[in-house]
Amino acid sequence: MSAIGAVKRVMVGRPLRSGQLHETLLPKWLALPVFCSDPISSVAYATEQIVLVLALGGAAYLHYAWWVAAAVTVLLVVVVLSYRQTCHAYPNGGGAFAVSMANFGPTSALIAAAALLVDYVMTVAVSVVSGVLAITSAAPSLSTHTEALSVTFVGLLLVANLRGVRESGRAFAVPTYAFVGLTLLMFGFAAVRALTGALPDAVTAQQTVHRTVQVGGLATMLLVLRAFASGCTALTGVEAISNGVPSFRKPKSRNAAATLAIMGVLAVTMFVGVTVLALHVHAHAEPDGSPSVISQVAAVSFGHPSLLYYAFQSATAAILILAANTAFTGFPVLSSILAQDRYLPRQLHNRGDKLVFSNGIILLATAAVALILGFHASLDHLLQLYIIGVFTSFTLSQAGMVRHWTRRLREVRTEERPRIRWARVVNAVGAAFTGLVLIVVIASKVRHGAWIAILAMVMMFALMRAIRRHYDAVSRELDVNVTERPMLPARNHAVILVSRMHLPTVRAVAYARATRPSTLVALTVDLDESDTQRLVTLWQDADLPVPLVVLDSPYREIIRPVLDYVRSLRESPRDVVTVFIPEYVVGHWWEQLLHNQSALRLKARLLFEPGVMVTSVPWQLHSTTSAPQPTLMSR
Repeated sequence: MSAIGAVKRVMVGRPLRSGQLHETLLPKWLALPVFCSDPISSVAYATEQIVLVLALGGAAYLHYAWWVAAAVTVLLVVVVLSYRQTCHAYPNGGGAFAVSMANFGPTSALIAAAALLVDYVMTVAVSVVSGVLAITSAAPSLSTHTEALSVTFVGLLLVANLRGVRESGRAFAVPTYAFVGLTLLMFGFAAVRALTGALPDAVTAQQTVHRTVQVGGLATMLLVLRAFASGCTALTGVEAISNGVPSFRKPKSRNAAATLAIMGVLAVTMFVGVTVLALHVHAHAEPDGSPSVISQVAAVSFGHPSLLYYAFQSATAAILILAANTAFTGFPVLSSILAQDRYLPRQLHNRGDKLVFSNGIILLATAAVALILGFHASLDHLLQLYIIGVFTSFTLSQAGMVRHWTRRLREVRTEERPRIRWARVVNAVGAAFTGLVLIVVIASKVRHGAWIAILAMVMMFALMRAIRRHYDAVSRELDVNVTERPMLPARNHAVILVSRMHLPTVRAVAYARATRPSTLVALTVDLDESDTQRLVTLWQDADLPVPLVVLDSPYREIIRPVLDYVRSLRESPRDVVTVFIPEYVVGHWWEQLLHNQSALRLKARLLFEPGVMVTSVPWQLHSTTSAPQPTLMSR
């Protein structure tokens, strides 16, 4: 095993057989941390985003937080109910893409897919950077290493996911359930303290809140809508389960829908609890995020300093970072579906050693690292790009489900229609709400940098259309007409490229003769007169039954003289030319840099020549094997 292979085995583990795919399917308890870490973690900053926006209007406007949080909660319930129906209606995965494709066609489906792919990249960047911010808030000395820490955590998530869905799920289960458990415990502590009158105000409660935006009339309504849109970060990641239904154990749809319901109950409970506590203790959101609202709530509930407080902070940092795993689960599955439909490169549909879509995982990590470095790991800037994609897909998905149920009403029996009408109402309400949020988000965030996310979606949409056009064009060009019999070549002219008289050349001569071509010559280019003369002499001494042609090259070129000679051999379109190229096979990557460079350039150029076939004749050096290599030449 090579050094690279050994490192790969240590990092990724032993490969799995294709027949073991059923062993990677997830039970509900493991699927929850794999697919739902993002929406569960969103409670750590969704309330903060509401309070932060409303504070722009002054302290008097903070009372609107109750109504905004209630609206976010209702929307969260509606979206969860909607995606539960999607899990049953489209059990092959794909989420918004599959729903839009079935009900609106390719254009809408690609818009949804582009929005989701971009949002998944944003999710990784925002989640990791927010988690690192929680760490640097507790350890300010690390603040100068924010970018390096963020990239490191993305790398760790990459390795964990390459090891397989089940293994990554086990690794992430403890932090996810720890965060959920400590949050519910915090509610219990806070309730006891409130009942005994020992629950103090938050550390920021006495701070003066200054109005920084215009309010009154329409401006107030716009401010509240903006707070609502910001609070809707609590919904990010809800769609991941509908994308990954095939990853669940059987019955897949039922288990996926049940997991989504559990996630919905936890997310609603935790979001409402954090919001009620934050408003009760008058916690204000700081523009720089430190101390965070949830940190202030934990401090007054558990007491600060205390062991439970630090445990909660650690769990919060962990869940914020692990929230990125929702994207690492959803992005590869969605990109695989798109690749299967020829909207993305086919390599993204291939499973790796651990039966996961390794290429999609690596692509997501690379894009997230580029985004983190491009924005210098600034959470404020990254948040401005966030949630546009997810609400675009939400709206298209739920509008598509409305059309799906409308079509189903014409096909089902009478007794099933009330249930379908109710499902259509749920989806219609959800589509209206998420569409409104999308409009508000675009209106309020475009001037703050969200146009970058929209531009990325447009570019992704155009790229997928272009890839599909390419695959379709290639498919049309390569389709076989079964009514026509393939014509044999009229003549096969064989050319052996020769640079020196050595064993690889002798093997190439033997192999070329075995193909019994119409004509056979050896070809060399005169780059150095003394070397060429030595080659001619050795060729004559070897008495090989193949003539050696020497091409003159006054400008010391190799490729142009060879191409001109090869072209001259074809006397008709039915003629073919087979070029045999002797090559060294080396055992170390650094040896490759020392050999075969001319051969690689020639092969690359000859591949574009019509009627030319290129055959490599390998010679394995001792660095690849200790066994001696016999010659094929027989005199």
